[in-house]
Amino acid sequence: MVTTTTHKTLRGPRAGLIFFRKLTGDGQDTGLEARINNAVFPSCQGGPHNNTIAAIAVALKQASTEEFKQYAKTVRENCSALADRLIAMGHKLVTNGTDNHLLLWDLRQHSITGSKMEKICEMVDISINKNSIKDDLSAVTPGGVRIGTAALTTRGFKPEDMTKVAELLHESLHLAIDIQKQSPSKLLKDFVETAQKSEKVLWLREQVRTLAKQFPMPGYN
Repeated sequence: MVTTTTHKTLRGPRAGLIFFRKLTGDGQDTGLEARINNAVFPSCQGGPHNNTIAAIAVALKQASTEEFKQYAKTVRENCSALADRLIAMGHKLVTNGTDNHLLLWDLRQHSITGSKMEKICEMVDISINKNSIKDDLSAVTPGGVRIGTAALTTRGFKPEDMTKVAELLHESLHLAIDIQKQSPSKLLKDFVETAQKSEKVLWLREQVRTLAKQFPMPGYN
């Protein structure tokens, strides 16, 4: 049995899919279908959302096109290019690169937590997520962040554009380091309060927005 979301790389609605083996190797019913159906309804889900089911169907139809295949290929190329650029700038990735749509950035050599990096990026309009990495002692103060390239690819970013993205992430990291030095304590709330007073945050946010305006959201002018 395999599960997947439909609202991330697949670019569909916020939902999920469950794939399961219906028959055994000798043609016998595995019994999974009835158990899964009962687990979904009535156990976990109160009823079908027909609008979401229709949206999943649209997403799957789009995923069968050549355009989606090219998009998926570019997602991987973008992520690989971003990983290579970050490594070239002296940063450490948990897997020393990536073969998929995500990379996991180890921030511990910079003595900054993933929580603080996530906050500073949020303030400058960059969307990333804090993420625990190997040997972390607490998920509350994770040692890394994860970055994906699906959204950037949807907006038209190509591998050559990842250099600028890496530079903005690099600037965000060093801004976080500077703010941590200025903060009265290592608590996240003090870090945020200090960041809110920083003119460098406003400057970097403008740099991010200047780049983003070159790649408008699909469907928006």
